[in-house]
Amino acid sequence: MKFQMIHENYNVTDLERSIAFYQEALGLSEKRRHSSSEFTIVFLGNHSSDFELELTWLRDHPQPYQLGESEFHLAFRTDDFDAAHKLHEKMGCICYENPAMGIYFITDPDGYWLEILPPG
Repeated sequence: MKFQMIHENYNVTDLERSIAFYQEALGLSEKRRHSSSEFTIVFLGNHSSDFELELTWLRDHPQPYQLGESEFHLAFRTDDFDAAHKLHEKMGCICYENPAMGIYFITDPDGYWLEILPPG
């Protein structure tokens, strides 16, 4: 039996702000969208992987989401670690750095942590 990872879901409070963040910070773009009177779901991705990030906006949930202690994250490997770090520094979204491990984390507008890994 085999399984393939397809997507991860993050619930967001401002869908357009989140889409803009993921486009600028990680080069993700909208692949498709589903809407109803209660929610909008947008799938983001890129050409490097089939894996998608699902952003869900719920009409009746305007308050920030409780993310616990942020002990979970989604990881991204970049082909240009220094350029990525400079971009994220400029954006002001770096929340934690671990130089000994050669990694750092950024946060999206809703507080989700995203790990940035160097090539290889």
